[in-house]
Amino acid sequence: MQGLELAEKYYEAYGRPMLETQFADIVSYTAVGLAGQGSECLGFDDEISRDHDFGPSFCIWLPRDIYAYCGAVMQKAYDALPQEFMGFGGRVCEEQGQGRVGVLCTEDFYAGLLGTDRIPETPRDWLDVEESALATATSGRVFEDRLGAFSAVRKALLQYYPQEVWIRRIAQSMARAAQSGQYNYARAMKRGDRIAAELALAEFVRESMQLVYLLNRRYAPYDKWKRKGMAQLATGAEIGDMLDLLYQVPDPAAAWEGVSADGYLYSLNTDDGRILIIEAVCSVLVQMLNEAGLSDRQDSFLQNHLQAVMSHIL
Repeated sequence: MQGLELAEKYYEAYGRPMLETQFADIVSYTAVGLAGQGSECLGFDDEISRDHDFGPSFCIWLPRDIYAYCGAVMQKAYDALPQEFMGFGGRVCEEQGQGRVGVLCTEDFYAGLLGTDRIPETPRDWLDVEESALATATSGRVFEDRLGAFSAVRKALLQYYPQEVWIRRIAQSMARAAQSGQYNYARAMKRGDRIAAELALAEFVRESMQLVYLLNRRYAPYDKWKRKGMAQLATGAEIGDMLDLLYQVPDPAAAWEGVSADGYLYSLNTDDGRILIIEAVCSVLVQMLNEAGLSDRQDSFLQNHLQAVMSHIL
């Protein structure tokens, strides 16, 4: 059983009765669910995840004034709930996992993740928030929200980026993917600088995945879960399988022995299987840009599509 299902069953068995009997005058202000940090909130938890910050638990979110009035008392009632449930022991939290479940202040929950308890308003506001933070803030599931305040913020965030911000994020990832994968990787390999080449390759992988999320209008989670989350995307999921192949290519060093130091943009070193995969990934990304109506060019060099993409800022 995964954490989200366990949390909801635990709430129905013990949490709801506790709120409705011990806090009948407050229950109308509560929102309950499991969201925020942790693999279980993304639905990615497995047996490996259960060694820490896992177990029967849920969140109760209260507006700041109500939290100040009864948060501590409600937390004591929450702590008194049975620790074992459906064969799972009590939640054991590492130090950095403290405060993720239990009774929480709605405003502090969002501020702790986004740096603000307000819904971003201007393009600058949106660009100042890390995309993985937006994924974390909108993760998980809300079981009940009687007041609606917690869900109002969540729903606004799930409306996704405004057009200008979306386009700028896409252009930024395109530029980084082109620079790292279609330019810097080859130059570093020509110099025999394997560390620089591996760093460039890693950045290309990250930004390629980021682009797939953006073109699906979905917030990308932090790096640990980007690849796994691609399986849930409507389009471009095959890019994840293509990126996997980059790490199955035999050591490409020999492919660069004696290669000329100039002309990469016009003469690809196809003896390096990674180059072939990089170009194949970029071709699929270009197809996705075409299908999204953001570019009508066909060549695979992502940098060449930037002007067309940026023209869509309203």
